[in-house]
Amino acid sequence: MLVKLQPLTFSKRIPFWVCSGACISSASCAKTVECFPGKNQDPPNSSDFEQNIQSLRNKLVPDNLIRVLDNTDDLSSAVKVFKWASLQRRFNHTADTYYRIILKLGLAGKVEEMEGFCQNMVKDKCPGVEEALLALVDMFVKHCRQSEAIRVLVNMKAGGYRPSIETFNAVLGALVEDKRDFQDVLFVYKEMVTAGILPTIETLNYLLEALLETDHIESALGQYRRMKKKGCSPNCRTFEILIKAHIAKGRVDEAVIVLSEMLELGCQPDLSFYSTLIPLFCQNNRPEEGIRLFEMMRASNFMPDSLICGVLLQCLCKNLCLNDAIKVLEDMMETGLTPANDVFADVVNVFCKLGKIDDAMKFLEDKHILETSVCNVLLEGCCSAGKFLMAKDLLVKMSESDVADCNSWNILIRWLCENSRIRVASEILGRMVVSSSLPDCATYSALVIGNCKMSNYRNALDLFHHIRAKSWVLDPTSYSELVKGLCLVEMTHEATEVFCYMSSNRCSIQSSSFNMLIKGVCETGKVDEAIRLQKLAYYSGTSSTSSTYSAIMFGLSKVDNAKDLLVVLSKMLVEGCNLDLDAYCILIQSMSLQNRVKECILLFRMMVNKGLIPDSERLFNLLSCIANLSQLHVISDSIDKLASSSEALNSAIYNVLINGLWKEGYKHEACRLLDIMLEKGWVPDAKTHGLLIGSAVSEEVDWNVLDYDNCTVQDTVSNILVEGLDVT
Repeated sequence: MLVKLQPLTFSKRIPFWVCSGACISSASCAKTVECFPGKNQDPPNSSDFEQNIQSLRNKLVPDNLIRVLDNTDDLSSAVKVFKWASLQRRFNHTADTYYRIILKLGLAGKVEEMEGFCQNMVKDKCPGVEEALLALVDMFVKHCRQSEAIRVLVNMKAGGYRPSIETFNAVLGALVEDKRDFQDVLFVYKEMVTAGILPTIETLNYLLEALLETDHIESALGQYRRMKKKGCSPNCRTFEILIKAHIAKGRVDEAVIVLSEMLELGCQPDLSFYSTLIPLFCQNNRPEEGIRLFEMMRASNFMPDSLICGVLLQCLCKNLCLNDAIKVLEDMMETGLTPANDVFADVVNVFCKLGKIDDAMKFLEDKHILETSVCNVLLEGCCSAGKFLMAKDLLVKMSESDVADCNSWNILIRWLCENSRIRVASEILGRMVVSSSLPDCATYSALVIGNCKMSNYRNALDLFHHIRAKSWVLDPTSYSELVKGLCLVEMTHEATEVFCYMSSNRCSIQSSSFNMLIKGVCETGKVDEAIRLQKLAYYSGTSSTSSTYSAIMFGLSKVDNAKDLLVVLSKMLVEGCNLDLDAYCILIQSMSLQNRVKECILLFRMMVNKGLIPDSERLFNLLSCIANLSQLHVISDSIDKLASSSEALNSAIYNVLINGLWKEGYKHEACRLLDIMLEKGWVPDAKTHGLLIGSAVSEEVDWNVLDYDNCTVQDTVSNILVEGLDVT
C-alpha cells in the first residue's frame, strides 16, 4: 500500500532512511531564530554543533548540509544546524533539505515540530515541493507513522497541492491495517472528498473495512449498497472484507448469503480471497462452503497450499465427508504437495467411523502407505468393528515391516481385555515382548481392566502394585474399574490404597466408583476416613456428587453425629449439589430424632415438591417420624400430592396418616383419607378401626363433629362410622 511516485526532481542522493534522536520544539526554534541579532551569530557552544558548523563553513551548499544532517544522530543538534544554515547569506533551503529535517523529526515522533517545518516548506514554494511532500507521505506510511503522514497530507492540501487518489489510499490503507481509530480514517476520507477527488473501489474497501472493524455493521452494509452510486463496482476484495467480518461476528449464515450474492454477480475471487475464506469457513465447521470454494479455486488454476488443504481436510473428516476428503487428498498429491501423516490418519478414521474397514485397508494399500500413526488408526477401527483377525494380521504386517510401536500392540491388547479375552491378550503380550516392544503403563492399564472384567481383582491389584513400583499411573478407566471392583468384593482398604496413590498423582476418578468407595468406607464405620478421602478427591479433580454426600451423611447418622451431619449438609449446598432422595430421607429422620420440627417439615415438603418420592418402606418411616411429632396436619398439602399421584402409599401408610391426623384433631382430613383408602380396596388395621368405632359410639354422639370446618363428610365415611364398621 505504498504511494507510487514519479522520480523526484530534487537530489537523488537523499537516502530513504534516517536515525532518530532527541528534539527541541518548533516554537523554541522560532524563538532562537528571532533572538539572533545578526545572520552570522552562532548558537550556544556545543562540540557536535561546532564540529558540524566548521565542516560547513565556506562549503554551505544543499548537498553538504544534507550530508551533515544524515550523519548527525542528535536530533536537537540537527535542528540547530538546519536553522544555522537558514541564517547564512546567499543560502536558501531546497525541497531536499526540508525533506531531510522533516523526515528526521517525523520518524522521531515530533509531530508538532515536524509540521512547523512542513508549513515553511510549503510557504517557500521551493522547486520540487510537491514531489518531496509525496515522498514524505510515502516514507511515513512505510515506517507506520500514520499521524505524521496525515499532517503532511493536510499541509500539502492546504498549500494548494492536490494529492492523488493513490496517496490518499496509501494513508487509508495504513490506518486500517494498523487498526487506528475510525475517526482518523473518516478524517482522511473527508480530506479527500473536500479536495474533489473521487474515490476508487480501493478507497471504499478501506472505508468498509474500518466500519466493520469498529462494529458499524449497518453503516458498512449501507456503504456497500451505495458503491455503484459512487461509480464503483464491488470487487472480490469487497466481498472478502464483508464475509470475513460476518464470520468474525458469528454471523456465518449471513456470510454464506453474501458469498452467494458475490457468485451471482459473477465476481471472480482472487488467491487472497480463497486463502482467507476457505480456512475461516472450515474453522466454523462449514464444509459445504469450504469444498465449494476449493473446487472454484482449482477451476481458476490457483494452487492451494498445504495449510488450506490441511484445514479443509480436517473439516471434511470431522463431518465424515469421505468422498470430498479423498478428492482433496488426491488433488494435493497430483499438485506435488505431500500430505502429512496425520492427514492420512484423519481420512482413515473417517473410513472406520463409517464402518468401511475393508475400504480403508485398500485405500492404504493403493496409496502404498505403511506408516505407524496411520496404521494405528486402522488398528483401532478394526478393533472397534470387532474384526480381530484383520487387526491381528495388520499388526503382524506392521511388526514384520518394523513400523509397529508400543501403542500398536496396546491397541489390540486393550480391546481384548475390554472384551474379557484376557488369555488371548496375554498371548499378544508375549509376542509384543518377543518383538522387543516393552510393555508400558498403557499395557498394564489394559491388563488391569481385563482382570477386572474377569473378576480377578487380586490379580488386578498385583498389576497395580507393579505400576506403582515403576511410579506409573493407571489410565482413568482402569483406575475407576479397579476401585469399583475392589469395593464390590469388600476390599475397601485396598481400594483406598489405590485411590490415595492415584490422587497423590492428581488423577481423578469416575464419580460412580468414588461414591462406591465412600459408601464402603462409611459402612465400615470410618466416616472420618471418608471425609478425608473426599478432601483428597477435591484436590485431584474429582467432584463430589449428591450420592457422595448422602453416603457420608448416612454414615454420620449411624453414629448419631448430628452436628457433623449439618456441617456436611452446609458444604454440600455451598458447592451447589442438590439433595437427592437418600439425603432427604437421612436428614428428615435425623431432624426428627433431634426434635427439630421446623427443619423436619421443611425438608419433607421440599422433597415432595421436587417429585422425590421414597419407596413405601422409607416413606412409612418418614411419615411415622412426623406423626410422632404430631405434625401431619402441617404437611397436609404434601400428603394430598402423595395420595393423588404416588403409588408408594400402601395400607400401612394410610393407617399412620389416618391415625395421626385423627389424634391431632383433624378428623375431616382423616375421614377423607379413609375414603381414599377404602376406594383402593384396603381395610384399616385394628388400631385405626378401633379409633374410628370408639369415636362413633361415644355418648351422645354429635354427628356435626364429623363436619370439620363446616365441610360435609362423604357418605361412605358416614355410613361406615354409623354401622360401626360391623367387624367382629
